[in-house]
Amino acid sequence: MAYQSKDLSVLAYANGFTLWHYATADSATTVDTSGYFNAASIMLRTGDIIVANVDTAGVLQGGMFLVSTNAGGVVDINDMTQIGSADTR
Repeated sequence: MAYQSKDLSVLAYANGFTLWHYATADSATTVDTSGYFNAASIMLRTGDIIVANVDTAGVLQGGMFLVSTNAGGVVDINDMTQIGSADTR
């Protein structure tokens, strides 16, 4: 798949920082590929955080991505920091 603008929404905004939510069937490694969010480059700023639900059609994962750079329309985010781990009970 690819970035879908309809799946990115603002959760909170303050002092030039935006907390976003994004849900996708794409894996975390696909989402954190440089350029995945290029279509949103006019909205995303370095330092913004994206809370994400990824692999929604498979083994659901949740986590956070930090927008590490946004220059010349090219957005790069850090690898996902996963929230939670395997459910062993």
